[in-house]
Amino acid sequence: MSAATAPPAGRVDRDLLKVAFILVLGTFMASLDATIVSVGLDRLTAEFGASVAEIQWVTTGYLLAVVAAVPASGWLAGRFGGRRVWLAAVGVFLLGSVLCAAAWSVTSLIVFRVVQGLGGGLLPATGQALLARVAGPGRTGRVISIVAVVPLLSPVFGPLAGGSVLAVAPWPWLFLINLPVGAAAVLLARRHVPVVPPASGRTPFDLRGALLLSPGLAVLVYGLTEVAHGRTVPAAVGVGAGAVMLGAFTVHGLRTRATPLVDPRLFARPPFGAAALALVVLGASVFGTMFLLPLYFQSARGMSAWEAGLLLAPQGLGAAAGSVLVNRTISKVAPRTLVVAGIVLILAGTAPFTWLGHGVPDAVIVSALVVRGFGMSMIGAPVMNIVYSRIGPEQLPRAAGALNLLNTVGGSVGTAALAVVLESRLSDRGAEVSAAFGDTFWWVLGFCLFAAAAATRLPRTAPRGGWAGRGGGGGGGRGSGRPAPLARFRDGWSDSRPWR
Repeated sequence: MSAATAPPAGRVDRDLLKVAFILVLGTFMASLDATIVSVGLDRLTAEFGASVAEIQWVTTGYLLAVVAAVPASGWLAGRFGGRRVWLAAVGVFLLGSVLCAAAWSVTSLIVFRVVQGLGGGLLPATGQALLARVAGPGRTGRVISIVAVVPLLSPVFGPLAGGSVLAVAPWPWLFLINLPVGAAAVLLARRHVPVVPPASGRTPFDLRGALLLSPGLAVLVYGLTEVAHGRTVPAAVGVGAGAVMLGAFTVHGLRTRATPLVDPRLFARPPFGAAALALVVLGASVFGTMFLLPLYFQSARGMSAWEAGLLLAPQGLGAAAGSVLVNRTISKVAPRTLVVAGIVLILAGTAPFTWLGHGVPDAVIVSALVVRGFGMSMIGAPVMNIVYSRIGPEQLPRAAGALNLLNTVGGSVGTAALAVVLESRLSDRGAEVSAAFGDTFWWVLGFCLFAAAAATRLPRTAPRGGWAGRGGGGGGGRGSGRPAPLARFRDGWSDSRPWR
């Protein structure tokens, strides 16, 4: 199958679903691994005789590597082709997994987690851009609504998977479990994922931008994690240095005549700016909540990792149900309507957690998580569809990298901010641990309200289906119902008219 022989725009056929399933395997593997390993930190602490301060770098090192890798994903895909970069990313991730399983000390484990994170950071952005390129603007919304549920499911099922692995196997299997999934993804991708050619122009790599952006983000996230751990001097140095480097990158991106690693002008171009802001705040809310709830279940209510994961599972069920609704309505309903409705549902599902200090029954928690999951599934896919269906195919890898970068940074910043708030509330509340968690969830509500304000800037009308309806027939060949080979890549993305 080649990228030029797709069926008419608008119809999500079996071949496209097959490609989506294969590409989402990589994203699922990488995102699930992060939560699986977090469940095993206690076991790893005992195994290596490490302190809490040392073992937290197993998670932090991975996160910093992800943040550092994402900005380069757009240039790599444009230079070498999306499928080739995706396959290489899976290979790097699997290599890191094998090395992690063979680690002999906490230092070696941290180093190997960085290797793993470099591959894991490339997978979501490269996979999304490749899928959007294969689907085309007329089908992007529906297929993205299917795969966008994966990041919402992995934080839910990760604790269950991690607890199950550690119940029957030694700690190296926290990493070796990735091998069969990754091997299957590689074999299937080589057979079924089409080869999308690299960008026609050889854009030089933005070395100066890379030296400012990736280290700047990594240092900023490091500083925020130090804030969460109460270490003032490293936190101030990290946040300050990261902010300076990111400011310097912004100036560089605006002034350079070459193509920057991430173009700052994208964020001033409607509707990309509003979409990006919504994703940042969504990441803060989703990942922040996935940090708070397992901690609450285990520290305040004495649950095991397995029990906490089981109580979180209804959120995944809600997300799966919501993705079905989004898949059927994404091409018919205005993005603003879907996103604002999703944020309202997240607000409704988060509100009960502000009353944790008053003893919220399990039935209320389960119902609230279902509502939250349903709402979360209504945000990511419409936002990505807005961007992916309104830009040229050669810009897709960079836009996908920018969106994933913002979502990752939003999750990191949100988690660090909520950790600081929780630490403060625990100090003030003393023995009232549940009340401290309830106080912290008011901040999650604040994130959601901020996201709602950003969502009001999204388009008021439904998307007009990319190349479908242009130039006769299906939007490709003139006088035929099917797009002419490669015509969809030449002409189907050229409409730059703004939505209203």
